[in-house]
Amino acid sequence: MHISFLGADREVTGSRHMVEVNGQRILLDCGLYQGHRADTYQRNLNFPFDPASIDVVVLSHAHIDHSGNLPNLVKQGYVGNIWSTAATRDLSAYMLLDSGHIQEQDVYYLNKHRQRRGEPEVAPIYTRLDAERCLPQFISMGFHRTVTIADGVKLTFFNAGNILGAAFVQLDIKEHASGKKWRLVFSGDIGRKEVAILNPPEAMHDADIVIMESTYGDRLHGKYAQARHKLRQVVNETAARGGKVIIPSFAVGRTQEIVYALNQLDAAGEIPPLPVFVDSPLAVNATDVFRMHPEAWNTEVHDFMIKGKRHSPSTTAGSNMCVMSSAASS
Repeated sequence: MHISFLGADREVTGSRHMVEVNGQRILLDCGLYQGHRADTYQRNLNFPFDPASIDVVVLSHAHIDHSGNLPNLVKQGYVGNIWSTAATRDLSAYMLLDSGHIQEQDVYYLNKHRQRRGEPEVAPIYTRLDAERCLPQFISMGFHRTVTIADGVKLTFFNAGNILGAAFVQLDIKEHASGKKWRLVFSGDIGRKEVAILNPPEAMHDADIVIMESTYGDRLHGKYAQARHKLRQVVNETAARGGKVIIPSFAVGRTQEIVYALNQLDAAGEIPPLPVFVDSPLAVNATDVFRMHPEAWNTEVHDFMIKGKRHSPSTTAGSNMCVMSSAASS
């Protein structure tokens, strides 16, 4: 067995790792590298391997730095399955289409400037149509179900708790040449133990090899209750002087957490009744996916949704409260 680290190695974005065993190539994640434009374009456009040589792809979760280059992989010749959880597949459908649209718009803007300078035009790494074409290759499965995805390789997903559908990837591998058995665990992105909406991450056991993200491994996050207290304070102070609260937020995960926290505060009477507007089609679509997967909600959210006051945010601008969502990333 041979493992290659082809992205998110001594850097944060562009997660991509390859496991070669029994004459097969298994790609763990296929994310977009995010950085300076010139470097980003070339690194994302060109793979350090032939996409047609990959036998199977396993996707840990839908964040663009883990999933975002899948349409380009398919465009360049990958024809195999993309294994993910059901929620990851549903989120990816919206996020990859949005990514394709953004790349088309970025290239349109860039080419206008290149044309003025007499430089040749560039093409997007992939388009919205390319993103659509990769979606039929997704195969979804639930947590704790084991499936053979390649000769001598079995896949099991466990809840990683980072965003909706995020999974620890467990590969149980039997190496034919040596007869050795390995358990490889790839963490993807790991969520906090204290999670606002989702079930907390599971504890993994008995791994022989671990590939783990470590972006926030050197710091401690604050408590959710502290963030909720700060949000309440800001909303009340701003409302008292007749102002508006504008919250920049990632479209997937963070926006839903903020809207949920505002619902909690409103239901408890801790903030005045205020209209809430989410100014992002992607965030609204992602919220619909959250609604489709109640199996991922923690007990508190289940109880709140059944017994508590539920508020559906509008998507029209011009409010007392506005959650401004960006394209989803890590």
